[in-house]
Amino acid sequence: MIANKLKEIEAARAKIAALEQSMADELNKELAALPAKYGFDSAKAFAKAVKIAASGGKVRVAGKSGAGGKKRRTRAVITDATRAQVKSLVEAGKSGAAIAKAVGISIPSVQNIKKALGLVKARK
Repeated sequence: MIANKLKEIEAARAKIAALEQSMADELNKELAALPAKYGFDSAKAFAKAVKIAASGGKVRVAGKSGAGGKKRRTRAVITDATRAQVKSLVEAGKSGAAIAKAVGISIPSVQNIKKALGLVKARK
């Protein structure tokens, strides 16, 4: 009876080892495919991009940028809600840069909204 239980334990250990090996093989296969999946030519370039991203830097990917290597911004849609949010932040005493960051629009857009709402002083 004990011998049978020992055989069952050994069989279970062998099955676990086979499953672990199968998982390791599958993981290696998936990891090897990652650079191509994300558009990198080599594992070295992919690893460099991962290191940059992990350190908080920005990764440049070929074919994902506009003229001059800079990513083109999408044009902001200024809604009545955006204007109201800008107005409330101006009244709260926030700077133009802080408002732009909070609302997700450019500083010139903030200035244009402030001007349209009459929230800027006229130049002399």
